[in-house]
Amino acid sequence: MRTSQAVVWTLFTVMFLLSSSSISHGESPKEDASVERARKMVQMIDDIYKGGIVLITENYVHDEDDLPAGIAFKKLFASAEEKGWHKVRLLDATDEPYNPENAPADQFEKDAIQALLAGNSGYEKVIEQDGKRYLRSATPVPVVMQKCTMCHEHYADVKAGSPIGAISYTVPIED
Repeated sequence: MRTSQAVVWTLFTVMFLLSSSSISHGESPKEDASVERARKMVQMIDDIYKGGIVLITENYVHDEDDLPAGIAFKKLFASAEEKGWHKVRLLDATDEPYNPENAPADQFEKDAIQALLAGNSGYEKVIEQDGKRYLRSATPVPVVMQKCTMCHEHYADVKAGSPIGAISYTVPIED
């Protein structure tokens, strides 16, 4: 029990430290209350998703045959998107994706990975699509436990605290 609590507190400490650094903006988003609400939504779901992934990995992943938390959460991400809440993607930042679908898919995701690897705590951009505004945001995913290297051996060589990936969000901005 103490080990899982330590992992959770470590994760939340890392997320706090990362969130206290600067966020790189692809283009300066219009500063308004609607954008700020979308930012808070991203921060909340990011904390929930990352905390859940850590808890599942810590408590239910014991060997390579167990269902990885990342795969379980991709199903959760798909459900959120189907319901129209938001879109979420796991991104690789190592150029060696475990799954090719995790490679950055567009210029925003490529720019976000570069910004995160350069040390920014996040990357965001407000876009308009089909007459509606969205906040695109990416947050870093560092290796937070040794179990990650069970399936991702190349993560063992990554400097502590450096992102091995990101979570990319597209959240509707409610005016």
